[in-house]
Parts: sequence; structure tokens; C-alpha cells
Amino acid sequence: MNIIVCIKQVPDVTEVTWDENGSLIRTGLPSIINPNDKNALEAALTLKDSHGGTVTVMSMGPPQVEEALREALGMGCDRAILLTDRRFGGADCWATAYTLGLAIQKIADFDMVITGVEAMDGNTAQVGPELADYLKLPLCSYALNIRCEGGRVSVLQNMGDMVRELEAPLPCLITAEKELNEPRVAPMDMIMEAYAKEIEIWGMDVLGGDPANFGLKGSPTRLRKVFTPKRVKGQVEILEGDAEESARKLVEKLKEHNFI
Repeated sequence: MNIIVCIKQVPDVTEVTWDENGSLIRTGLPSIINPNDKNALEAALTLKDSHGGTVTVMSMGPPQVEEALREALGMGCDRAILLTDRRFGGADCWATAYTLGLAIQKIADFDMVITGVEAMDGNTAQVGPELADYLKLPLCSYALNIRCEGGRVSVLQNMGDMVRELEAPLPCLITAEKELNEPRVAPMDMIMEAYAKEIEIWGMDVLGGDPANFGLKGSPTRLRKVFTPKRVKGQVEILEGDAEESARKLVEKLKEHNFI
């Protein structure tokens, strides 16, 4: 079984600080593998232990993402690919899925793609589903358990108040929940060996594709500001009127205070 895992390097949010305008200060923050992506790595490596095959880890980002890829190699991945190019900069979820999708198509020989459910620096949970859509793969999201047999996968899916079982043919794409497993810690000898392994570097010229779909240019999403909503304490306002009018006033107030 050949598995591809997409990971992201993110700022360590335990070290996050905010400026006077309530914006996230990213400068100088230590970087880590997105925790949910470690669950994806562990799921892939567990399947490899049971069924054989290979695990390829892939990430898009600046050259320093190499550190995260080497940690993944130390955990037991067989191959690492860094998608890096200045023209990838500023990519939203859609442009990221497009770039990852081109790279996965270039690999071609795979049985499964696994991602984390979401990245802790964005919490959109969109890249996995958009990647599945681009690759035209069955999507098994929010996985709490994964079993493979006879060319099919069975997944227990977290639906909040309930769990349901999904089945899909291979190849497919799975997004891994944090409750799926406990990621292994890379032993020191494998970490040392990881620094002797090659990390393949792929840019836009290697991937091909439409230049208009990469990076900021190819991103329909525009982030205006990241901030903590200011909450008003100790004030009560009674909204008068009939149900429809009161509901309209409530919605306006919630928007005014950035709650919706």
C-alpha cells in the first residue's frame, strides 16, 4: 500500500502573542508540524506496518519546511517532497489544494492520501476536501478509525454527537481526527538518519499547471484581518418588537461585535 501524507508546518500557538490591534504576531515564532497532521502521519505509518508499502510525506511552504519533513522521515516515512516556490506564496485553501493535487498526480502511483482534518493556524478544514475534489477521489473525513481490506477502506467518521461508518474503494482521501491515534515519537537514531536522506524539491516549473492558479494570484480568498473580538461586559440591551424584528436587531448586534 502506497500512501501520501500532506502535512503543514505551523507556528507553535503556545507561543502566540498579539499586537495592540489584536493581530497575530508571527515573527520569531517557533514552527512545528501541525499536530493534526501528525495523526495523519501515524495513521499512514500504522497502515504501512500492517500492509507493507511506502509512505511519502509532502508539504508546501518555504525552504525551512524541510525541518518538518525530516521529522516525518525520522518517524518512518520513506520519501519526502517539498513544494516550494515564491510563486506559491499567499495561497489560500483552494490554491494550496491545487498545488498539492498537481504534485500527487505527478507521483501517480498511490492507494491513499491522508491529511489532518485542519491546521491549527487556520482551522478551515477545507484543504483535504478540496484536494479530494480536485483529484476526484472518494472522501472519508473526520476519521476516528481506519481499516483496509480487499481494496476497500472502512472509516469511523466523527459527526459530533454520533459516529457513522463509511466505506470507499481505493484510492481515496482520508482526513484524520486527533482522536484517531497517538503519534509516535521519532527515535534519535532515525532522526539522525533522516538528515542524511534526500528531500526532493519541486517548484512550479516541475509541477506544470496554470500559473494563474498558484499562490496569491490564484486565491479567491482575501484575508482582511486576524484579531480577537472585543467583548462588551456588564451591559444589557433589551430588543423590543415582534419576533422577526427582534431577530433582525439581534443579528445586526452580533455582526457589530464580530460574533458572526
